[in-house]
Amino acid sequence: MQTEEVLMELLDHLLEGQKENKTAAQMFGGDPKAFADEIIRQLPKENKRNMVSFTIRIMILLLGIDLVINGITAFVVERFFSRPLPPFYPVSAALNFFIAGLYVIFAIWYIFRILKKSLFKEETKKVQILTFLKIDAVIFVFLGGVILLDKFMPKIGPSFSYPWWLPLVLGVVSLGVYYSWEKAAKSRGI
Repeated sequence: MQTEEVLMELLDHLLEGQKENKTAAQMFGGDPKAFADEIIRQLPKENKRNMVSFTIRIMILLLGIDLVINGITAFVVERFFSRPLPPFYPVSAALNFFIAGLYVIFAIWYIFRILKKSLFKEETKKVQILTFLKIDAVIFVFLGGVILLDKFMPKIGPSFSYPWWLPLVLGVVSLGVYYSWEKAAKSRGI
């Protein structure tokens, strides 16, 4: 709750400044980085339990989205192209998901690092373009890596066939779990 109070105070400050037609320099002073650092100092530190809970909720959300997309794709392949679905290898799928999850964590850390370095610096257009190209490269490598990982990962462990609707149903259930957990977390103020 304390975070929301600090952010509401900042929003009120911004709205008042807008009404009075103040410039950013008049509102934040000559050193916006110091102003931002002061706001960050006022924010409470997030405890580890909430961070782990948030991370697990995000993983469930991503899993649900992936399963829904796989279910829709399986339906299209089976119905419109009359092709059987390839067998499912749970060990390979879990390994792919784990590796992709690690890469997502790395990509988020790297993107925030790039943004933090460039946030309060006066940059030329060339430097700004280079920064966005770095971020685009991280995203491109992630997407390409996931596709290549799925394509070339050896099939490990037992396999089984499944109907097209199974991943769709599991995805909807995962999304339901995510939204219920997210709603409960918000009601507790997490």
